Amino acid sequence: MMAGLPKRIIKETQRLLAEPVPGITAIPDDENARYFKVIIAGPEDSPFERGTFKLELFLPEEYPMSAPKVRFMTKIYHPNIDKLGRICLDILKDKWSPALQIRTVLLSIQALLSAPNPDDPLDNVVAEQWKSNEVEAIKTAREWTLKYALNN
Repeated sequence: MMAGLPKRIIKETQRLLAEPVPGITAIPDDENARYFKVIIAGPEDSPFERGTFKLELFLPEEYPMSAPKVRFMTKIYHPNIDKLGRICLDILKDKWSPALQIRTVLLSIQALLSAPNPDDPLDNVVAEQWKSNEVEAIKTAREWTLKYALNN
């Protein structure tokens, strides 16, 4: 399964499996070890609490010189995640550095769930809602979590 993979990816994968990040599982695909099935538990005290969110993470050929490609497969109501599951996160774009790891990316996404940032939106409609009526936005985020991310 790991044949022909760069040592860096093998080491990162082994560490992810041996020392998982709390609240996150990342399992490499049997067929393609550059492709990970990820599950992130909605952080406590966030509108996503009790939800389990499926993501896919792919390490491009250029990794670690270029960032992993990550997207949400589970629907989520969040100003930094669009309807296609794409994530607006600086380290996945211009702030990527080869010093970062899959682990760092997953922790950053988990942190984004705890602290949505409507000032750097990917979904403008959700961001506007978050800014103009945060209580209502959080309520919708909770409803979506219960609808799409419970026991999925």
